[in-house]
Formats: sequence, C-alpha cells, structure tokens
Amino acid sequence: MVGQRRGRRAWDRCQALAAVTAVPGRVDRFYLTPQHRQATMLVAGWMRESGLRIWVDEAGNLHGTTGERGSHRPRLVLGSHLDTVPDAGRFDGVAGVMAAIEVAGELAGSMPFDLEVVGFGDEEGTRFGHALLGSRALAGTWEDAWWSLEDADGVSLERAFLDFGLDPERIGAASYANRDLVGYLEVHIEQGPTLDRAHVPLGVVSSIASARRFQVEVLGESRHSGGTPFDERHDALLGAAEAVVAVERLSLERQVIGTVGRLEVAPGAVNVIPGTATFTVDMRARHDHERDDTIDALTGVLEEVSERRGLRYRLQEIHAAPAVFCSERLLDAAREGVDAVQTQDVPTLFSPAGHDGMAVAAVTDVAMIFMRNPDGISHHPAEYVSPDDLGLGIAALTTAVRALA
Repeated sequence: MVGQRRGRRAWDRCQALAAVTAVPGRVDRFYLTPQHRQATMLVAGWMRESGLRIWVDEAGNLHGTTGERGSHRPRLVLGSHLDTVPDAGRFDGVAGVMAAIEVAGELAGSMPFDLEVVGFGDEEGTRFGHALLGSRALAGTWEDAWWSLEDADGVSLERAFLDFGLDPERIGAASYANRDLVGYLEVHIEQGPTLDRAHVPLGVVSSIASARRFQVEVLGESRHSGGTPFDERHDALLGAAEAVVAVERLSLERQVIGTVGRLEVAPGAVNVIPGTATFTVDMRARHDHERDDTIDALTGVLEEVSERRGLRYRLQEIHAAPAVFCSERLLDAAREGVDAVQTQDVPTLFSPAGHDGMAVAAVTDVAMIFMRNPDGISHHPAEYVSPDDLGLGIAALTTAVRALA
C-alpha cells in the first residue's frame, strides 16, 4: 500500500511537470530556458517536502541532498534528467528524478552515506545539439569548444548561461571528479519493448550503447530539372538517398542501430536538381568497434557513390560516446532490489538508448533499473509507465540503496 502511494505521488508529479512546457498542448522543455527554470523551481519544492537540502550547480543541474552540499561524507547519487525532446512524453528522465526523491526522502539519515538526487538540466541535447551537457559538467568532462554551440535562434551556449544567471567561468565547480562517490543509480522507463513483451515490470541494465553522430553533406550541382540530361546530372539528393539506404542495410547486416533522423535538400525548388543534400546519422552498438567498423563501411559507400555520380561529400562528427558497462557491484544491488519486488526472473537488458550514466561513469560506478513502458514507445507523447510499475521501481531502488550500505 505504501509503495502504491509512493508510485501514485511520483506519477502525479510527472503529470504536473508536463504542464511546464514552451508549447501548450505538448511537452517541450529545453535547457536554460524559462521552462527549465520553472521546472527547477517546481521540483525543488518537492525535494524540500522530502526533507532534502537543495541547490542549483554551475551548469544549471538541480541537486537535493540528505546531507550538506560541502559535506565530506561519501555520497550515492540518484537521479535522471528534467529536459525533453520536442513534443515529448511525460516520463522519460522525469520518472527517474521523481523516484529518486521518494527514495532519498524515505532513507534520509539511515544510510552510512549521503543520498543526493540530481535533476540534470540537459541530457537530450535538444537545444544546442550536444547531448549530456548536464552530466558531462558533473563528470568534469566539459569541453570549452561547446561554448560556441548555438541554438536555432543563433543564441550561443555561453550567452544562454549568462542569460540564465550562470557564470561560464565557474563551470568547473560543477565537477564531482574529486568527490567521494559510492556510485550512481538511475531508474528509467525502458525505451524499447522488451519488458512489455515479456510481461515483466522491471529489469536491470548491463550496458549502455556506444554512440556516434554525424552530419553528412553531399554536394552536387543545381541545374534546370527539365533541360539537363540524366547523363549530365550531379544530383546530390540521389547520392544522399543511396547513403541513407546503406545506413539501414549496413545496420541490419552488422546488428548495429543506425538512424537517419533529418534530411534537408537545397535549393529545394520543384524544378531544380538538388545541389546539396544534408542528413544526420546516429550510429549505436553494444561495442565501440562494431559501431566504428560500420561507420567506416558507410564512408566507403559515400566514396563510391560520390565518384560514380560526380559528387563530393563532407562527413562531420558531432557526438561520440563510448559504450558503458554497468558496475557489477551496483548491478548486483539493483538486481537484489528488483528481485525483492517482482516474482518473475530479473531480466538483464542492453540499453541502446543513451543515458546520463554514460557521462557519470567517468567519475564513479553506475547502474540502472528499467521500468516497463507499454509497446516501448518513447520520445513520443504516448510513452508511459503505470503508477504501479513506477511504485515497483521506487521500491526496487530503495532496496538497492540499502544493499549498498
């Protein structure tokens, strides 16, 4: 009964947070925006209700702790992210933060270490095109080159920091690289259908996929669509189309996960042969070498297509993250937590989706618990976790934390 109440309260808070959005009728909440500030204030209030001491760090991440900010006691970090993709669902990231607040509030003062809940300001990378900015700041792996990143309105990341009231010169103070950390545990909805198809509410995560992202520009020649013979055309879109299809073919052959999520054509007129085609490639795999070998193969396709069609291409890497394998110590605790609350065997899952733990792994051990998401749909308004399953996730996380004491 207590677990159901905690699950319902966390679930209701996810609904309340969904109302903090830039666009009414959908969920749009991006880094260093007014909605980021509003969400921080709302969640900070819930942290205070649970007895946590709160602050916002130098990267805009929200923290709530059972101890003191400057405490020298070891700390176990729990949490996830508060930002969203455009037209998002209500539970990605947010459910994990709400679960962490419940656990920290219940266990405050009873652990040999402090519990710290973090709501990362940026995981999705929606606004500035670079994921995991919040957790990279905490991990101390922030790169100065990011300050020049710009959003769709031409606002630089540095300018956005200043407008939000943050000091770019102090970004290093957000780092936990020299802190005494017990580890990082995160509860998250599964962004795939494995648990739902197995009719199991919870599972544990063994590893998080390696990922690389690219912007590919194929350059041809814009000419009149009626007057240019086919043997004299240098159609950038046709070259790009061959490469896009190759992403799917190579992914299936090599059992990796490749996606082209955006494609733009210029000049974009109905009667003009495309002179430029630009598209993105997101490549993920269990192991770095599988991902890298597939990118090499795709580069070979681009070389061949460009030569055959009289085109040129440019390949720019915009994101890279190695595969992260969860700590056996924390994984055992997470498994113990899940085993305590469900009758089915505990599934061990590979996460093809990226998570904040990928960045946090640079400074401490990480592990994750996944919660069932009907049909596995995510980054979509239909994503879901039931109040009961969220309650089970909270109970499992509580037991996992106790197992680490």
